Amino acid sequence: MLLPLLSIAAGFVLLMISAEYTVRGAVAIANKLRIPTIIIGLTIVAFGTSVPEFVVSVSAAVQGAAGISVGNVVGSNIANILLILGVSAMIYPLSCPRRVFIRDYLFLFAVTVLFTLFALGGVLVRWQGIVMLALLAAFLIYNYHNSKKSDVSGEALSPLRNSSWGVVTAITAAGLAGIIYGSDLLVDGAVALARQLGVSEETIGLTIVAFGTSLPELATSGMAAFRRQNGVALGNVIGSNIWNIVFIMGATSAITDVSVAAQFIHYDLWVMIGATLLLFVMMFTKNVLSRGEGLIFTTGYLCYLLSQILISKGIWTIGGY
Repeated sequence: MLLPLLSIAAGFVLLMISAEYTVRGAVAIANKLRIPTIIIGLTIVAFGTSVPEFVVSVSAAVQGAAGISVGNVVGSNIANILLILGVSAMIYPLSCPRRVFIRDYLFLFAVTVLFTLFALGGVLVRWQGIVMLALLAAFLIYNYHNSKKSDVSGEALSPLRNSSWGVVTAITAAGLAGIIYGSDLLVDGAVALARQLGVSEETIGLTIVAFGTSLPELATSGMAAFRRQNGVALGNVIGSNIWNIVFIMGATSAITDVSVAAQFIHYDLWVMIGATLLLFVMMFTKNVLSRGEGLIFTTGYLCYLLSQILISKGIWTIGGY
């Protein structure tokens, strides 16, 4: 039991340290490019923190485990909004310019609905994957053009902003690598500990593994909220959800057909859309996600986890699943 505990502790420490330097590096990049931090959160940081989901989903699909592939992306998107933003808002209320939020949110909502429509057919095929990858290219081009005409007055400054590009890039890359490795250490230790304690494989998969692939986002957004870097915190989650759909599921279904299980069609996809709509309602009304709303988000995620346990045990059935 000692080794799993040491792995959990080492992973947690590495996550926190790496997240700190990732946020510093990301904000420094934004400062040097004279663009809003949310743009960097939507692109570089979001891509880096989506790497675990990409590896898991592509590997699972190629090996014929489509349920893990789709479930990983859908579950991560739900966790990113309800858990990561919820915890981050409880650390410090999140806000960003209304125009910027609506612009990026609308793209997220559009690709979420499109992905759901594709998935309702019961299988994701190559042409759908190509469409999603094309949307990713459009998203990157759109953000590049918007970054050049964005107002950066009032943006937070990083202590690394006067460092060379080589130093800033190296620190950001090392931070992202540390986040990914730290998540692996923590998840491996938690799974080993759960098995030693006799916890079932189903419970491990529904809680530890699903939570584990969202740890990079949690570490980065949580640290960003602690450092009052709202752009990175919000941009990381919105961007990660976009990347998860158009990049991870786009690339996966372009490589091989991916079947979509009945549970996703009847339940999880709609929870994902509901969580995405809830984010809009909370942010649009007051342009801020308060601590109280963060608590609501986090409680919602815990209820979602409970529903997954009830479904896996056959206590609750949905749509004949």
